[in-house]
Amino acid sequence: MSFRATVLTLYPEMFPGALGISLAGRALERGDWSLETVQIRDFGLGRHRAVDDTPAGGGAGMVLRADVLAAAIDYASAAGDERPRLLMSPRGKPLTQARVRELADGPGAVIVCGRFEGVDQRVIDARGLEEVSIGDYILSGGEPAALVLLDAVVRLLPGVMGNEASGGEESFENGLLEHPHYTRPPEWEGRPIPDVLMSGNHGKIAAWRRQQSEKLTRERRPDLLEDRGI
Repeated sequence: MSFRATVLTLYPEMFPGALGISLAGRALERGDWSLETVQIRDFGLGRHRAVDDTPAGGGAGMVLRADVLAAAIDYASAAGDERPRLLMSPRGKPLTQARVRELADGPGAVIVCGRFEGVDQRVIDARGLEEVSIGDYILSGGEPAALVLLDAVVRLLPGVMGNEASGGEESFENGLLEHPHYTRPPEWEGRPIPDVLMSGNHGKIAAWRRQQSEKLTRERRPDLLEDRGI
């Protein structure tokens, strides 16, 4: 069973975007995963297919209506669909590599791309949307975030990466940032490759890489070490 992604959006033309090229694109062509877009405006109200309205209680901007978005979700994810329903949102739980792996191991995902000031809370509650954030910043809509999430997931699907082992050594896979990498030439602009990497001693190389990962993590993401109790 291939990974099935359904994206609910007001801008379906943004997909597959970068997901249509390189590893993800070739995997899409092979059928390792599938991508469907659902135009939320198709479920809009009235002659102009309205999808939003002013926020209750006043305030700036507009809010995606619960009734409109619920109709789109029900169309995209019928009863019995086991795929998680995700809402890309800056107030969501931060996306982690662990969550990415969980998604990659599952049947797929239904991804809602918010717009305007947000989404009516009632549809979030009633349709069990899991709010997911890709970082502490604001985007113009959920589409770029959905592309990021899908890129992270698709590359972990069986057969997508050329070297399956490479994914296990990357940043966040073991709770640390990835160690530095080097390749030819042996010396460049007076900067040599560290001697240990040229030694052929795999034990020393592994120890050096671990040490470098911990050093980088301590300098750049000490919160990751705190989570590990280091």
